Amino acid sequence: MEYSIVIPAHNEAEMISDCLACIVQQTHLPTQVIVVDDQSTDQTAVIAGTWAKKYPWIQVTQTAHSAQEHLPGGKVVRCFYQGFQLVDKPWELIVKLDADTLIPPDYFSVLAAAFKQNPQLGIAGGIAYEQDNSGLWQRFHPMHADHVRGSFKTYSKACFAAIGGLKTSMGWDTVDELLAKFYGFETQSFESLQVKHRRPIGAAYHKKAKGLQGQAMYLMGYSWPIVLFASAKLAAKQGNFFTFWEHLNGFYRAGRKKLTPIVTPEQAHFIRRYRIRGILRALKLLK
Repeated sequence: MEYSIVIPAHNEAEMISDCLACIVQQTHLPTQVIVVDDQSTDQTAVIAGTWAKKYPWIQVTQTAHSAQEHLPGGKVVRCFYQGFQLVDKPWELIVKLDADTLIPPDYFSVLAAAFKQNPQLGIAGGIAYEQDNSGLWQRFHPMHADHVRGSFKTYSKACFAAIGGLKTSMGWDTVDELLAKFYGFETQSFESLQVKHRRPIGAAYHKKAKGLQGQAMYLMGYSWPIVLFASAKLAAKQGNFFTFWEHLNGFYRAGRKKLTPIVTPEQAHFIRRYRIRGILRALKLLK
C-alpha cells in the first residue's frame, strides 16, 4: 500500500536527521515525505534540506505564520495540513510523524500489511518507548491497545475522509479515534513495533496545556462524570493533584464560554456512551 508522511518540525536540528534516516531505511518506502519546518530558529530546515537533495521524494517546506508558543493541538495540526496540501502522489495511507521519533525498519511494512488485511482498520501505529534516568528504553505508561499516540499515527484514506481529517484543536489525537469508531473503523497499536520517542511525551508543552486538556474534553462532548473519572485517573498516574484541578477548571471555563464543540450532537452522544462503557469496564462493573 502506498503511503505518504508529513513531519511537522520546530527546532528539531538535533533529531530530524535521525528521524529521516529511519524512514529511508524502511523495507517499504513511502512515495513522499514532507517536512514542515515551523519557523525554526536552528538548522532544522537546512539539515532536512540535505536529505531532500539526496532523496527526491523528500521535500521541505516552511510555515508562513509567525512562531507561537508550543502547545499541543491546533498548531501542530495546522503544520500537518500545510504539508498535506503538498502531497501530490497517490496514497492509500497518510502518516503524521513527529521529528523526535525513531521507528524500526519494518515499521511501515507491518502497518501496510495490517491495513491491507483488515479494511476496517482506520488508525494504527506502534508503541511508545522513552528513556529512563539510566538511559534504558522503557515502554511508556500502559495504554489501551486500541489507542495510537499522536506522535506517530497512520490513517487509511477511507478513515481519514470519514472523520473529516484532523481537528485543529487540543484533543485532536483522541477525537480522531473516537470518530473513527463512530464511523465503524478500528484502531490499533502493534506491540511488535517499538517506537523510540526521544523527547518525553508532552515535555515541551506549556503548563497552560493542562487547562486546555479540560477544554478539549468539553469540545469532544464529555459529561462531568467522564471528566471527573478521566482527570482523576490521569492525576493519579502523574502523582499530581493539580492536574485534576486544572482539567476540571478547563472544562468548566469552556462551558461558561459556551465554546463550539468539534463534534456533532450525534457524535457527542456516541462518545459519551463509549466513554461511560469504558469507565464501567475499568471499575469491573461491565465486561
